[in-house]
Amino acid sequence: MRSTRLTEFLQRMDRDAVAVFVGGRDRRRNGDTDFEFRQDTDFFYLTRLNEPDCVAVLSPSHPEHKYVLFVRPRVREEEIWTGIRTGVEGAVADYGADAAFEISRLDEVLPQYLHGRSKLYYRLGHDEAFDHRVIGYINRLKSMIRSGADWPTTITDPGVILHEMRLRKDDADLRALRRAAEISAAGHVAAMQACRLGMYEYELEAVVEYTFHKMGAPSVGYPSIVGAGFNTTILHYNTNRCRIKDGDLVLIDAGAEYDLYSGDITRTFPANGRFTREQQAVYEAVLAAQKEVIRMVAPGVSFMALHERAVEVVTDGLIGLGLLEGEPKELIEKGAYRKFFMHRTGHWLGMDVHDVGRYRVGEEWRVLEPGMVFTVEPGVYIAEGTEGVAEAFYNIGVRIEDDVVVTETGCEVLTSGAPKEVAEVEATMKQRMQAAG
Repeated sequence: MRSTRLTEFLQRMDRDAVAVFVGGRDRRRNGDTDFEFRQDTDFFYLTRLNEPDCVAVLSPSHPEHKYVLFVRPRVREEEIWTGIRTGVEGAVADYGADAAFEISRLDEVLPQYLHGRSKLYYRLGHDEAFDHRVIGYINRLKSMIRSGADWPTTITDPGVILHEMRLRKDDADLRALRRAAEISAAGHVAAMQACRLGMYEYELEAVVEYTFHKMGAPSVGYPSIVGAGFNTTILHYNTNRCRIKDGDLVLIDAGAEYDLYSGDITRTFPANGRFTREQQAVYEAVLAAQKEVIRMVAPGVSFMALHERAVEVVTDGLIGLGLLEGEPKELIEKGAYRKFFMHRTGHWLGMDVHDVGRYRVGEEWRVLEPGMVFTVEPGVYIAEGTEGVAEAFYNIGVRIEDDVVVTETGCEVLTSGAPKEVAEVEATMKQRMQAAG
């Protein structure tokens, strides 16, 4: 059945245009072994077809073939090794294509759909090898000008239409995101309950990802970050190879992928189950900023205003901790907070963990609308040796991240299943100690 999103994209295209979307391909890992296949996000969003080596062609003014798929053929000798394929017949019967061809015929057939179209929607720069093929098709048509051939003279990124569609989540998107968030939260709870002094970071990573798989998520949305001690202060640390020691904080940034939609949660907790005074003080400063931003989320609010408010609250907290000195307004103007809080407060979330969609529209920051989903994730990071900081604050890295969807009246926190209040975190970790006897 043809997806409603594909129909919507066809309706939004220029009438005298054609669009080409290239699916993902198997990628060699080493020797004769491939990486796990992950479909191209735009391609899956439109087609729902989750197989390698596929191409979709959309042509709203074509008299018969408005939607064409190129797919791998069904070859029994190959299916024995890699599984059953959709094939040409399935592309029509199961995915609503008006016509389908074996992928081996792409060079022969695709130029026929480019002929006579003034505009091509195609994402240049995403797949260099396919870029050359597309340019070759256009040059072939140009060489046939005496035979009456015509070709697209404009190439436009389909993201101008498609990524705006993806930015505003529909009910199907939100169902998948809620499930991804639910599974992600369960993984974080399991990690809090499993944490033991002397474990390695990768052991907690295994607990998180085992929980994801057990609950039906076939993959992670991104490589899991599990850092303890100094590693909590490395923003995208994912080596996950160090031993967890008494007195360490543990920061886990991990999200499950469900139906190709990603959760994205960060939680920070004390390895021994109890925050030190300094750890708790930093943690509560970050939590105050995060909760304040979530309270602000509503239609019409500027996305940038959320970050600006997080900076204000974090700066006030850093002053209260004695980590910054001066007037808050002056410190913010000078960017003094960036010594401890050096990233934005959130990003769009969806099928990609850093999802598509512009943050600015023209000269203005985008304002929130119902259906937009994003993260709220302020943080404070104090590495050992940070100048002007007392040793008691060394190696305290805290990030608290939730996923929210904008509603008509405010927002819904999708990841509330992962505890974040100090008392809740310590109580969750106490459960593991009681279970251990």
